[in-house]
Amino acid sequence: MTSAEAFASVRVLARHEMPIATEDDVVVVRKRVRALAQARGFDGFAAAAITTATSELVRNALTHGGGGSACIEEVTDGSRAGLIVSVRDDGPGIAELDRALAGGFSTAKSLGLGLSGSKKLVDAFEIDTAPGRGTRVKLLKWTRY
Repeated sequence: MTSAEAFASVRVLARHEMPIATEDDVVVVRKRVRALAQARGFDGFAAAAITTATSELVRNALTHGGGGSACIEEVTDGSRAGLIVSVRDDGPGIAELDRALAGGFSTAKSLGLGLSGSKKLVDAFEIDTAPGRGTRVKLLKWTRY
């Protein structure tokens, strides 16, 4: 199943919109994702995975994009619970997306593992970015039944 098919096959049960404008917002979004993952029955590994991936993307939106917004959706496919996290910014976009997704490439003097690491932690991952039009990243993580 492709990422597009994975995102299309869900039913949204609840949606939570959150701003990303300060370091405090990074913490608030991370805590909300962890709490929702635990409430939806995620085991410890799955809850940590979606929380870590979200934290990386929200920090990227703040650091590289100047802020933006996060949307957390509680979803189901009829047999399991999941979370979709969408993070958006209106920053400069990612000029070298292939390098950023490969890992080890950074424009902020970091390890450059945020995007590639986040992609490995979730069940579905989409990114839409281009120079001059910001970045939108969407993650899906299912409970492990």
